[in-house]
Amino acid sequence: MAVNAIDQTRRMLSLVTYLRDRPGARVEEVARAFGITTDELISDLNVLPMCGTSFRGGDLLEIDTDGERIWWRNADALGSDTAQPLRLAADEATALLVAARAVATLPGLRESDRDALQRATAKLESAAGESAGASSRVSVTFESESGVFADVDRAIAERRRLWLRYYSPARDELTEREVDPIRLFAVGHTYVEAWCRLSEARRTFRLDRVAEIRLLDERADPPPVEPRDLSAGLVQPSEQDPEVVIEVGPGGRWVAEYYPYDSAEELPDGGLSITLRTPDPASLRRLALRLGRDGRIVAPRELAQSARDAARSALAAYGE
Repeated sequence: MAVNAIDQTRRMLSLVTYLRDRPGARVEEVARAFGITTDELISDLNVLPMCGTSFRGGDLLEIDTDGERIWWRNADALGSDTAQPLRLAADEATALLVAARAVATLPGLRESDRDALQRATAKLESAAGESAGASSRVSVTFESESGVFADVDRAIAERRRLWLRYYSPARDELTEREVDPIRLFAVGHTYVEAWCRLSEARRTFRLDRVAEIRLLDERADPPPVEPRDLSAGLVQPSEQDPEVVIEVGPGGRWVAEYYPYDSAEELPDGGLSITLRTPDPASLRRLALRLGRDGRIVAPRELAQSARDAARSALAAYGE
């Protein structure tokens, strides 16, 4: 799944402010500050020059990088002292009104934010005139993950504890737990980092695996922890983790794109022999089932046998 659009938009808006205050910022430091990889940061930087107050010359952001540092060439020209009054075309006003009304319906949105958004929407409707009529005939419904995102965002802002029903793919079960949220971040998917009161440890929860969520009255009080450095990705295996060898055919080469690995050797049939490390080898059984004919676990032997047993059980259940 792609990065949550709301989260990515929020990150890019924050990135503009961050770069304005830090001319010549180092790429690695900016990526670390936003909890993303340098490749993701460069991708964002490639989009920003297409943004601005209008599409006229001089109104777009002139942001570029030499791979080590980031420079904003016309930050002063687009400052509040020199910026021209914003004028929206009819299609821009329609899109903005539709988005504003959709965001205002999100569950978990703070009432003060909802009121402010509704006041801004009313002003925009008045300024848009006839263009506002078209927007009233269009509606947008966010996917359920956005509702979870709003609840988590609110809990962080109000320092409140959360109750979750959460699906754990490694154990293939739903668990109930209370957590003290620390921060939201996106690495491929959107996650909340929190202090889990069930395990009494820091845990990371993927929002699209939250089956149910409730804000509690208890105050969130996570112990002070150093934010994880996510510049190398969410999964960062260590040399002490068990080694697993997976062989995939041509149809399974995507595994090397999604999983960090130690080595990937070409096979005669166009596939790969991938060696990787993971703190929880059993979690790769689901990967083996997903691969089907396109891949198999080779080592360790016990895990390979466990994956075969799981495949036989799945086939048996399918045949009943």
